[in-house]
Amino acid sequence: MGGQTRYEVEPIGVIHSPFMVPNGTPIQPVYGGGFEGSVEVFEPFRDALVDLDGFDRIWLLYWCDRAVGWRPRVVPYRDDVARGLFATRAPGRPNPIGLSCVRLLSVESGVLRIRELDILDGAPLLDIKPYVPDFDSFPAVRSGWLARSDATRRTADDRFHREV
Repeated sequence: MGGQTRYEVEPIGVIHSPFMVPNGTPIQPVYGGGFEGSVEVFEPFRDALVDLDGFDRIWLLYWCDRAVGWRPRVVPYRDDVARGLFATRAPGRPNPIGLSCVRLLSVESGVLRIRELDILDGAPLLDIKPYVPDFDSFPAVRSGWLARSDATRRTADDRFHREV
Protein backbone atom coordinates (compact mmCIF):
# COMPACT_ATOMS: atom_id res chain seq x y z
CA MET A 1 0.00 0.00 0.00
CA GLY A 2 1.14 3.57 -0.58
CA GLY A 3 1.82 6.13 2.13
CA GLN A 4 1.05 5.71 5.78
CA THR A 5 -1.35 8.65 6.09
CA ARG A 6 -5.06 7.85 6.02
CA TYR A 7 -7.81 10.36 5.47
CA GLU A 8 -11.43 10.28 6.53
CA VAL A 9 -14.22 11.76 4.46
CA GLU A 10 -17.65 12.66 5.72
CA PRO A 11 -20.55 12.56 3.29
CA ILE A 12 -22.31 15.91 3.08
CA GLY A 13 -25.39 14.47 1.42
CA VAL A 14 -26.79 11.74 -0.77
CA ILE A 15 -27.52 11.64 -4.50
CA HIS A 16 -30.88 10.38 -5.71
CA SER A 17 -31.17 9.19 -9.29
CA PRO A 18 -33.30 6.90 -11.41
CA PHE A 19 -30.35 4.49 -11.77
CA MET A 20 -30.62 1.61 -9.31
CA VAL A 21 -28.10 -0.71 -11.01
CA PRO A 22 -25.02 -0.01 -13.12
CA ASN A 23 -26.31 -1.83 -16.19
CA GLY A 24 -27.91 0.81 -18.41
CA THR A 25 -26.68 3.83 -16.44
CA PRO A 26 -25.14 6.53 -18.66
CA ILE A 27 -21.34 6.33 -18.54
CA GLN A 28 -20.93 10.13 -18.44
CA PRO A 29 -23.30 13.05 -17.75
CA VAL A 30 -23.24 14.06 -21.42
CA TYR A 31 -25.16 10.82 -22.15
CA GLY A 32 -27.66 11.37 -19.33
CA GLY A 33 -29.45 14.29 -21.01
CA GLY A 34 -33.07 13.43 -20.28
CA PHE A 35 -32.57 12.01 -16.81
CA GLU A 36 -33.26 14.02 -13.67
CA GLY A 37 -32.36 13.43 -10.06
CA SER A 38 -31.74 15.29 -6.86
CA VAL A 39 -29.06 15.86 -4.29
CA GLU A 40 -30.09 15.94 -0.66
CA VAL A 41 -27.58 18.02 1.28
CA PHE A 42 -27.48 17.21 4.98
CA GLU A 43 -28.58 19.92 7.43
CA PRO A 44 -25.17 21.00 8.78
CA PHE A 45 -24.01 21.82 5.22
CA ARG A 46 -27.10 23.55 3.81
CA ASP A 47 -26.01 27.10 4.52
CA ALA A 48 -23.04 26.47 2.21
CA LEU A 49 -25.52 26.28 -0.72
CA VAL A 50 -26.09 30.05 -0.66
CA ASP A 51 -25.35 31.57 -4.12
CA LEU A 52 -25.09 28.18 -5.85
CA ASP A 53 -28.37 28.73 -7.71
CA GLY A 54 -26.64 31.25 -9.99
CA PHE A 55 -24.68 28.48 -11.76
CA ASP A 56 -25.93 26.40 -14.69
CA ARG A 57 -23.65 23.47 -13.93
CA ILE A 58 -22.00 22.02 -10.86
CA TRP A 59 -19.38 19.39 -10.19
CA LEU A 60 -20.48 16.61 -7.86
CA LEU A 61 -17.79 14.57 -6.14
CA TYR A 62 -19.14 11.37 -4.68
CA TRP A 63 -18.11 7.97 -3.41
CA CYS A 64 -18.65 5.12 -5.87
CA ASP A 65 -19.89 2.93 -3.04
CA ARG A 66 -20.73 -0.08 -5.20
CA ALA A 67 -17.53 -0.16 -7.25
CA VAL A 68 -15.38 -3.26 -7.02
CA GLY A 69 -11.76 -3.04 -5.94
CA TRP A 70 -9.32 -1.44 -8.30
CA ARG A 71 -7.04 -3.06 -10.87
CA PRO A 72 -4.09 -1.33 -12.56
CA ARG A 73 -5.51 -2.12 -16.01
CA VAL A 74 -9.16 -2.22 -17.04
CA VAL A 75 -11.14 -2.52 -20.24
CA PRO A 76 -13.08 0.76 -20.24
CA TYR A 77 -16.64 1.10 -21.51
CA ARG A 78 -15.52 2.90 -24.69
CA ASP A 79 -12.85 0.39 -25.74
CA ASP A 80 -12.09 -3.31 -25.99
CA VAL A 81 -8.43 -3.02 -25.00
CA ALA A 82 -7.10 -3.02 -21.44
CA ARG A 83 -5.92 0.47 -20.49
CA GLY A 84 -4.13 1.88 -17.46
CA LEU A 85 -6.78 2.69 -14.85
CA PHE A 86 -5.70 6.31 -14.56
CA ALA A 87 -6.23 6.76 -18.31
CA THR A 88 -9.91 5.81 -17.85
CA ARG A 89 -12.91 6.95 -15.88
CA ALA A 90 -13.69 3.48 -14.55
CA PRO A 91 -15.28 3.69 -11.07
CA GLY A 92 -13.17 0.93 -9.46
CA ARG A 93 -10.22 3.00 -8.21
CA PRO A 94 -7.87 3.00 -5.19
CA ASN A 95 -10.13 5.76 -3.82
CA PRO A 96 -13.43 5.30 -5.69
CA ILE A 97 -14.26 8.99 -6.02
CA GLY A 98 -16.70 9.88 -8.78
CA LEU A 99 -16.76 13.22 -10.57
CA SER A 100 -19.75 14.40 -12.60
CA CYS A 101 -20.56 17.79 -14.08
CA VAL A 102 -24.36 17.99 -13.97
CA ARG A 103 -26.91 20.64 -14.92
CA LEU A 104 -28.33 22.44 -11.89
CA LEU A 105 -32.06 23.09 -12.20
CA SER A 106 -32.85 24.51 -8.77
CA VAL A 107 -31.81 24.80 -5.14
CA GLU A 108 -34.65 24.54 -2.61
CA SER A 109 -34.50 23.77 1.12
CA GLY A 110 -31.26 21.82 0.94
CA VAL A 111 -32.24 19.85 -2.17
CA LEU A 112 -30.60 20.38 -5.54
CA ARG A 113 -32.60 19.30 -8.55
CA ILE A 114 -30.21 18.14 -11.27
CA ARG A 115 -30.27 16.83 -14.83
CA GLU A 116 -27.78 15.05 -17.09
CA LEU A 117 -26.48 12.66 -14.49
CA ASP A 118 -24.63 9.35 -14.55
CA ILE A 119 -24.66 8.44 -10.85
CA LEU A 120 -26.18 5.46 -9.08
CA ASP A 121 -28.99 6.15 -6.64
CA GLY A 122 -27.87 6.53 -3.05
CA ALA A 123 -24.25 7.51 -3.79
CA PRO A 124 -22.74 9.43 -0.86
CA LEU A 125 -22.00 13.06 -1.79
CA LEU A 126 -18.52 14.27 -0.82
CA ASP A 127 -18.44 17.80 -2.24
CA ILE A 128 -20.03 20.29 -4.62
CA LYS A 129 -18.15 22.84 -6.71
CA PRO A 130 -19.47 25.27 -9.29
CA TYR A 131 -18.59 24.70 -12.93
CA VAL A 132 -16.77 27.80 -14.16
CA PRO A 133 -15.99 27.83 -17.91
CA ASP A 134 -12.92 30.05 -17.43
CA PHE A 135 -11.43 27.42 -15.11
CA ASP A 136 -12.97 24.16 -16.30
CA SER A 137 -13.14 24.31 -20.10
CA PHE A 138 -10.16 23.33 -22.23
CA PRO A 139 -11.63 22.65 -25.69
CA ALA A 140 -8.35 22.18 -27.60
CA VAL A 141 -6.69 19.38 -25.64
CA ARG A 142 -5.48 15.87 -26.44
CA SER A 143 -7.68 13.01 -25.24
CA GLY A 144 -5.28 10.07 -25.50
CA TRP A 145 -6.64 6.70 -26.62
CA LEU A 146 -10.21 8.06 -26.67
CA ALA A 147 -9.37 10.15 -29.73
CA ARG A 148 -8.69 6.91 -31.62
CA SER A 149 -11.61 4.92 -30.23
CA ASP A 150 -14.59 4.26 -32.46
CA ALA A 151 -16.66 2.75 -29.65
CA THR A 152 -20.09 4.27 -29.21
CA ARG A 153 -21.11 2.79 -25.86
CA ARG A 154 -23.10 5.30 -23.80
CA THR A 155 -24.34 3.14 -20.93
CA ALA A 156 -22.63 1.01 -18.32
CA ASP A 157 -22.76 -2.70 -17.76
CA ASP A 158 -21.83 -4.39 -14.49
CA ARG A 159 -18.09 -4.90 -15.08
CA PHE A 160 -16.94 -2.42 -12.40
CA HIS A 161 -19.60 -2.89 -9.70
CA ARG A 162 -20.57 -5.36 -7.04
CA GLU A 163 -24.11 -6.43 -6.39
CA VAL A 164 -25.93 -4.69 -3.57
